[in-house]
Amino acid sequence: MMHSVNMRIATENPANNRRTTPKSGNLALIVSDKQKVYSAYMKQPSPTLAPLLRSNTQGDLLAYLLLQPERESTLSQIAHRIEAQLTTVHREVDRLVNSGLLTDRRIGSARLVRANEADRLYAPTRSLIEATYGPKVVLENLLAQIPGIDAAFIFGSWAARYSGEGGASPNDLDVILIGSINRREAFRIAEQAENDLHMEVNIERVDTSAWADGTDPFIAGITSRPLVELNLGIA
Repeated sequence: MMHSVNMRIATENPANNRRTTPKSGNLALIVSDKQKVYSAYMKQPSPTLAPLLRSNTQGDLLAYLLLQPERESTLSQIAHRIEAQLTTVHREVDRLVNSGLLTDRRIGSARLVRANEADRLYAPTRSLIEATYGPKVVLENLLAQIPGIDAAFIFGSWAARYSGEGGASPNDLDVILIGSINRREAFRIAEQAENDLHMEVNIERVDTSAWADGTDPFIAGITSRPLVELNLGIA
């Protein structure tokens, strides 16, 4: 399986003097003359990544728990990580515990949940979730705490399906890292992600200032389409 790591150097277009001023911690927001592109989660009633599920929230929750079966989390931790309402997480967890796919226990007032690897549906469900909603969890874990990355996004066909656009299931994964990560480290991440996800992973790298400027045709092309932001450094 092949993967690629590229570095894009943006060049200023003198015919377009539009600039955006980056705000601390807000590289996810890019404002253009024609539209605003937000990389926030776009919850869909009928997800195109996995039509058998009800929502992206359900897919994200299953990915977070089933792909990390050794991890025990509170409902608040899950809600924070997948950026979902606590009441929604509570409802989904109740259903999954009742079905046997998750187990829970209480320590004081905290309710801790984790995947139930003994359940006969764990393995097939994990395979489905890994192939659909797995990229976010896998990449976030690989990128967490790596210095030099200011922001990271999934773009291309996977991001389009996650955002609700119809189409075939993605065969590869396109990722863009914003910052000063070196080529060797990016190559290692792509290789590990391919091993974990069993799909081709292509990583692009761009400088933070070039990303914030947004005038480079390559960057403008990416930001004009759906983006899914990866949460960096979240435990």
